Amino acid sequence: MPIDYRETSKDLKTRIDIHQKYGGRDIDAWMLETLKPVPMLRIFDVACGSGKQCKAFHTHLNGQLDMIGVDISDELLTDARKLNDALGNPFIIQEMDFNQRFPFADASFDLVTCCFAIYYAEDIPFTISEMHRVLKPGGRLFTTGPLPENKQLFYEVIKEATGKPIPPMPGSSRYGSEIFNAIKRKFSNTEMHTFENPLEFDDPEPFVSYIRASLAEDRKLWSGLFQGEDDFEKVIAKIGVVAKRRYEQDGSLVMTKVVGGILATK
Repeated sequence: MPIDYRETSKDLKTRIDIHQKYGGRDIDAWMLETLKPVPMLRIFDVACGSGKQCKAFHTHLNGQLDMIGVDISDELLTDARKLNDALGNPFIIQEMDFNQRFPFADASFDLVTCCFAIYYAEDIPFTISEMHRVLKPGGRLFTTGPLPENKQLFYEVIKEATGKPIPPMPGSSRYGSEIFNAIKRKFSNTEMHTFENPLEFDDPEPFVSYIRASLAEDRKLWSGLFQGEDDFEKVIAKIGVVAKRRYEQDGSLVMTKVVGGILATK
């Protein structure tokens, strides 16, 4: 019987750390440049995770904002609250399920953000409708997610190592099409911005660590590759062999993150 794996903040943090160490660009800096937020905004970060975006806005605006971050994961909320405490509690962190009606009045926020999460919603139009409802007239929604061109080397190595097809990803298979169109139908103006960040690995080990963390974090999506812990380790070992061969052949491993940023105005 397949094991019911759970996503963990440890695997997510591993991937974020690798992005920062081996990537040439900062996605939070791109987000802020795209949005150009001004002081005294009321910002609502949906699926805030460990609070990374909350901190980015707080730092950029020198604390001149009113911000609420919400998430469903107890583990990630614990990390977000620790970060908030370290900053002097400048924002509110609370639990919320974005599959339910948001516990906020209509027209409550100037900006709603949702980074790398919206494609996990059970009912995309409902969640987008709630984001639209809590925005003030003229308020903006900003979401991010992977596009189909995202991290092609990652998928190539897994496919070569396992000989199995890559399952549809909830983000890259839907974000630039279904989700973009659902937002476009609800908002008065919708734009797609693109962020590309090449991660250049000078050793195959961190690249394999990235794949390990990705497969571990989303094991349910990759259930066709393995059933239990022994199978998981065997797959990782095969991936390591392919990654090492490609590294020796090319002298480096370059995986490009290709992210879409949907910016919509109510």
